[in-house]
Amino acid sequence: MKIVLLESLGISESSLQRHIAPLTEAGHEFKAYPKNTDPAVQIEEAKDADIIMIANMPLRAEVINSCSKLKYIDVAFTGVDHVDLEAARAKGIQVSNAAGYSTQSVAELTLCMMISLLRNVPQVSERCREGRTKDDLVGCELRGKTVGIVGAGAIGTRTAELCHAFGCTILGNKRHVTGNEPSFIHFVTLDELLEQSDIVSLHCPLTPETHHLINAERISKMKQGAYLINTARGGVIDSEALAQALNEGYLSGAGIDVFENEPPLNTNHPLLHSKNTIVTPHIAFASAESMEARAEIVFQNIKTWLEGKQQNIIL
Repeated sequence: MKIVLLESLGISESSLQRHIAPLTEAGHEFKAYPKNTDPAVQIEEAKDADIIMIANMPLRAEVINSCSKLKYIDVAFTGVDHVDLEAARAKGIQVSNAAGYSTQSVAELTLCMMISLLRNVPQVSERCREGRTKDDLVGCELRGKTVGIVGAGAIGTRTAELCHAFGCTILGNKRHVTGNEPSFIHFVTLDELLEQSDIVSLHCPLTPETHHLINAERISKMKQGAYLINTARGGVIDSEALAQALNEGYLSGAGIDVFENEPPLNTNHPLLHSKNTIVTPHIAFASAESMEARAEIVFQNIKTWLEGKQQNIIL
């Protein structure tokens, strides 16, 4: 089998070689390339691959269709909306993801954004550098706030656990409540969650149903003065509507790690210029620990697939 890695997994070269060694020792060929989003380059690099490995860069139908030997796509990411699954399905190509690798990492950044917004950390940091004081910028504690978790899967639930440890009331919303969720999460409708939450944190996947889930109408249902955190997918939010709500003072602040496109962003993006908005270039998933965990998962995906026992199945 020829295995082609089309972008870095964010681990050291020695760690990568440790994962590759069992594959090459078993007679498989492994090629690794730097990230390049040009489909023509991807086709040239992967045209004779049996297995393609990617992280979060787009893998379009034209690439998938041009790889005549391709049998398996191993996605080093939880979400797979950047892969043309219809093209993969049409060719009978199997797809796996790396679910669970960044649960703690994303939850921790979510909490970081909540606390930074509540305590006005960006503003007081700037004042301190200017030789000024905290006057008029005394913030609030996370304790006692009502936090609404939209998408209470693994990451949403871990975020809820951390907020609960801080003394928050937790509201949750998800498509299917199984009864196995933590008892401290009180499940309500989305409208009820928006109306009652001091902080709304998004952890749902991007699907046709969740595209612009948070739009002008739903923002108007949020508490005036509430905060919004998005570490899920950029397309879940209507960025123009959110920026307007922030600039008009209807919402007190936002923490945004994800956008409609992967960074680098157009510097005119509305959320780069909206009031009291913390922006980060899609870093929630990326910690030293999560990158190592991700590599373990995706190479185990290949091992089990080669043994005829696919895991982390998407297709």
